[in-house]
Formats: sequence, structure tokens, C-alpha cells
Amino acid sequence: MPLVEATGLTKRFDDVVAVDAIDLAVEAGETFGLLGPNGAGKSSTMRMVACTSPRSGGDLRVLGLDPETHGSEIRARLGSVPQEDNLDFELSVLDNLMIYGRYFGLPRAVIRERAEELLHFFQLADRAHDKVDPLSGGMKRRLAVARGLINEPELLLLDEPTTGLDPQARHLLWERLYQLKRQGVTIVLTSHYMDEAEQLCDRLVIIDEGRIAAEGSPRDLIRRYSTREVVELRFLDPADHQHAYERVDGIVDRVERLTDRIVLYTADGDATVHALAHRGVNTESALVRRSTLEDVFLVLTGRALE
Repeated sequence: MPLVEATGLTKRFDDVVAVDAIDLAVEAGETFGLLGPNGAGKSSTMRMVACTSPRSGGDLRVLGLDPETHGSEIRARLGSVPQEDNLDFELSVLDNLMIYGRYFGLPRAVIRERAEELLHFFQLADRAHDKVDPLSGGMKRRLAVARGLINEPELLLLDEPTTGLDPQARHLLWERLYQLKRQGVTIVLTSHYMDEAEQLCDRLVIIDEGRIAAEGSPRDLIRRYSTREVVELRFLDPADHQHAYERVDGIVDRVERLTDRIVLYTADGDATVHALAHRGVNTESALVRRSTLEDVFLVLTGRALE
């Protein structure tokens, strides 16, 4: 049985449809991602799964139960980490875990043992008796995830877990989440970082305007919606920019002409650059890279800010 199963799941706010009849299923032991632009419906979906926001339509089962009738029972078996850290900043790192564990009715001795294990796991043991307020953003985020695990949840919900963190803190948290995944923890996460989703997710959906635009593994989505490689051309002279755009026809699978560059989608980037040089195209730089999930995201949702 999937740990999360939605059919026609809908969320409305007055006349605004935030989530528009989506279907999804999260299997035990996998890391499942929800990707999309701001306002696409990711957080609204997460709040319905977390049993903190009622659905407007469709069917939803979390851990085999209906959130409308078994919300308290489901929440007792979930770990939830919202976008904004809602830690108790005046308390110590350890006390944040101890007090939160009491909400689940756990014995103090059990909470203490789990708290110490989690603090070691997230490299916070040396800060156990420090107050939360002066901690770095990365430490606070790791503490928030640790707190979400204090009840040993069957399902961990992470809403943009690394937003605002520096690269070192992001990679450390990725490492810890990957270890949790290997231990069998089922994770549902939202993210704006395509490399994060590509690293962590077994499967994901891309949501745009409340609807699912695509679903699959990162590798499968890249194969279906992009090419093996991408070439990015930049120019010093606008005339060279126009000249290049007029001469790419027939060389590549798809072309995107942007203000600052031309993006070419192709099976062989080096061969494409060679063919362009043979046609007399002059560039300031030509970057050849592998296609990524970000390319898929931009193909499906567009480059314009909404």
C-alpha cells in the first residue's frame, strides 16, 4: 500500500484553485519530490498530506487513513519540517527535542536517548546545551529535521529543506537525508533546487498552475523532455548573436534564443560546436554540458517569472 495516495486531490481558496485534481502515490522507502514554480501548489499539497489543511475535493489517504477522520492518528506517525524554522529559539538545542518529543507522549528516557542519537547524526552534539537563537542557519535547519524525526515517523515531510543555506550546509543536509533514505525512511520533499531533487529523489512530479505537468524519475524525465547534452552560446556582438541563430537550423533538436545567450539541445555537444564553427558562427564562449533536471523544469514551466 502506498504511504500517500491521492486521486483527484483538489484545494481551493475562494475562487483560486491551488491544487487542481492531481493524482499521486508515494511508495514506502522512497524519496518523492514535488517541484514547481512559486504558487504552483506544492506547499498546499504538502499541508493536505500533513493533515493541517483540509482538501476541497478528491480522495486522499495517508498511511492508509483519511486525514479528515483520522488526522490526529496520522500526525502522530508523521515527521514534518515546514519551510520556516519554528524552533523554540530561547531554549537549548537539546530542550527543543525533549519538549517536542513529549507532544507524542514518549517517555523522557526514550526521548533523551533518541535526542542524543539525532544530535550526533546531525553533527550538533557539541551544541546540545547552547541556545538555538545564535546558531547558524544550517544548524537550525538540521535541528528542525532532527526534531521532525524524534517520534521515529513512518513518513517525513520536508518543505524546501535547504532554502537559504550556503553550499556546505546544503550538502551536509543532503548527506544526512541520503543516509535516512538508506535506512528506509520514506521522504516527501518540495524544493526549488533541481540538483537537490536530482540527487535525492527516486521519483518526482513537476507541478505547474496546480496540475501535474510530468512524473517520473529524474533520469527518465531528462530522457523524455530534454536531450543528452546542452550547448550554451554567448556573444560579444549582437550581430553575432543574430548570425548564430540563423545558422543553427538542422543541427540541433531544439533551440532557445534568450537575451544573453542561445541554448541548443543536442545529442552531441562537441559535434554541434564543430558544426557551428564550420558554418562561420563566432562566439564569445561555447559551454557544453550534460542535460539536467533544470532543463526539463524550464521546458515544462517556462522561463518567465509569474
